[in-house]
Amino acid sequence: MLEEVCIANIATYPAAAQRLQGLKPINFIFGTNGSGKTTISRVLAETASYPTCSTTWHRGRTVETLVYNSDFVERNFTERLRGIFTLGEVEAGRLEEIERARAKVGDYENQIDTLKLTLGSTADGTGKLGDLKSLRGAFEERCWQIKSEHDADFKRAFEGVRNSKEKFCDRVLGEAANNSSVLRTVDDLRTKASSVFAEGASRIAPLSSFDGSELAAFEEAEILKKRVVGKEDIELAPLIRRLGNSDWVRAGLHFVEGADTPCPFCQKTMEAELLAKLNELFDESYNADIDAIDRLRGTYEVLSRTIVETAEGALSSGSPYIDVEVFRPLVGRLRTIIDLNQANIDRKRKEPSSRVSLEPVADAARAVTDIVDRANAEISRHNRLVENLGAERNTLIAEIWRFLCETNKPVIDEYLSSKNSLDKAVQGLSNVLQDKITRLGLAQSTLAELEKSVTSVQPTVAEINGILASFGFTSFKLATAGDRDESYAILRSDGTSARNTLSEGERSFIVFLYFYHLIRGNMSATGVSSDRVVVFDDPVSSLDSDVLFIVSALIKRVLVEACSGSGRIKQVFVLTHNIYFHKEVTFDPDRKADKRAHETFWIVRKTTGGSLVEGYSYNPIRTSYELLWEEVRNPSRPALTIQNVLRRILEHYFTILGNMDKDSIIAKFEGRDQQICASLFSWINDGSHNFSDELYVSLDETTVDKYLAVFKRIFYATQHGAHYEMMLGSAAVDEDDIPAEAVATATEMLEASGVLPVQEDNLPATPA
Repeated sequence: MLEEVCIANIATYPAAAQRLQGLKPINFIFGTNGSGKTTISRVLAETASYPTCSTTWHRGRTVETLVYNSDFVERNFTERLRGIFTLGEVEAGRLEEIERARAKVGDYENQIDTLKLTLGSTADGTGKLGDLKSLRGAFEERCWQIKSEHDADFKRAFEGVRNSKEKFCDRVLGEAANNSSVLRTVDDLRTKASSVFAEGASRIAPLSSFDGSELAAFEEAEILKKRVVGKEDIELAPLIRRLGNSDWVRAGLHFVEGADTPCPFCQKTMEAELLAKLNELFDESYNADIDAIDRLRGTYEVLSRTIVETAEGALSSGSPYIDVEVFRPLVGRLRTIIDLNQANIDRKRKEPSSRVSLEPVADAARAVTDIVDRANAEISRHNRLVENLGAERNTLIAEIWRFLCETNKPVIDEYLSSKNSLDKAVQGLSNVLQDKITRLGLAQSTLAELEKSVTSVQPTVAEINGILASFGFTSFKLATAGDRDESYAILRSDGTSARNTLSEGERSFIVFLYFYHLIRGNMSATGVSSDRVVVFDDPVSSLDSDVLFIVSALIKRVLVEACSGSGRIKQVFVLTHNIYFHKEVTFDPDRKADKRAHETFWIVRKTTGGSLVEGYSYNPIRTSYELLWEEVRNPSRPALTIQNVLRRILEHYFTILGNMDKDSIIAKFEGRDQQICASLFSWINDGSHNFSDELYVSLDETTVDKYLAVFKRIFYATQHGAHYEMMLGSAAVDEDDIPAEAVATATEMLEASGVLPVQEDNLPATPA
């Protein structure tokens, strides 16, 4: 059964989809000519031909749809109509065999529906396939979180899948299954990525380094530990040694200008003998030691300056492989030690007799050179990467994916385990479903063979001709034709073709009868018992009232079958613009204000923006005639206007539709009944053209009720009581329930008002 019909961007319909949703076994669609009804029937007939439209079937099971519309009439009203095969009169045993075969087909169809429901749909997110979709969706979200966590560092490794959750997820699963690259830490991968993925990557010059051991060797220099003094065998030597002022004396000699000049120490005249003794005190050995101190001092200064400059150069190089915050204090410590040692060497030069020692520099120098050496190792690695960048990038990408898969292995394993279980369930259901489909095909073939053995086109001919004759269509009939009598021809009584001489009404009627029998048969010898959806689109066009009635009656039979659900017709659509026909086919004495559970009501309207479809919870199409009866049914009816309401009902029903005049109706009554009827017509005619004059008759509720009782007797007296009961519904009162007193009282009031003449006492006061 159809659950929804969507129509968009076709014929008079706008691009915004118009939907008939929540469809039931019976669906009534009303619309004026040109509003878009036939478009709906065409979409139902062949949805595939309208790509902008769609239909949704219950449980996805498509049912054969037969559509009666103008296209069907044009297509089938040919010189020869294709024969309609129906089940003929066969023995009960064969019919039971066909029913068992049909039941078996139905059983397989139900099993297939159940399996499909369990299997579900990926699109709808139902069943096992829906579970797979949900599982995949959750895993894709988790993979996307992984991508987001590492995208800043490894976005180059994610190229091609960075903008698609589905593709990224597929890549994760593929790498998890096949990646066997070296597993590295995330820090190693980030470091490597900074080089390999760097834009415009190029070679980096290595940092200059130094050997701190050469500088450390000066710490063992003997000259620094030696007290450099003058000769010990000079007369003045003991005194100078005792005073400890050798360096002072040595420094003062530089200010002696010669013998007989002022002494720089005591300002007396320097004696030649004293000057000779002093010069002899600082001999060549002393001078050699002083020279050694000077050489050490100069070498240490040059070497230490080179080392400091090298260390500070590495510090200011901006190399990405040196942690400046760690490296800066190490360089500062090395510089401090070197400065202290240089100060000690300078003091030794000024005071040769003093002993000095140097601070150890090896550890400080080694701490600096270790960092520089490690940086150079990374630079060498980077340069090798640059030289072979393509291959290194591929290697790094593989290593990154291996890292991601390993660190998220529990998540991946859990997904694969759940997916494997669902895949097995889906595969099992699919295998069973395919087996049931195969068995269904065999059961359908068996049913088709059984139907083929008992179907015939002849019963359709007999039934259609019988209906034609019963409605006075005797000038033509249907007859079998063709080599094997498997088609129909429309013939006159003399055997000539009647196709081109039929009136439009006759043409419409015979094609409708052809369709009506088609929905219970098939154009082939098989498939006569398959389920159907039936669509009637304006089936009463060009038909007179008598034929319209029989068409309505036939369609109501189809509606009853669809409503019961016991036959082959599972759903019916009735589309019309004829209000009277709509009223006939929608009439349901059990329907209250709202629609019933098995039906829907729709109106198609043509607006400036296109055709629009609107659903209703009740039957929205009601004739003016029915509205008049609703006024009669209404217990709160206004007494002032009820006269005109009753007049219009009688005029419409008896005069317009029944072509009966009031005199013929009055003539059906005798005695006082006749007078009552005549007075009612007289009252109605008066009340429809004049304001109510309550000078004579006060139209209170009691008076109106008594007049309505007389109004009812008119329908029963004319044998139209059934129509009265149909129109009044639950408010109808049995004729025998009308009290004789009410009729008598109404008569008396009419007589008193002058509308009726006063009757003689010997006339009956109440109906016989």
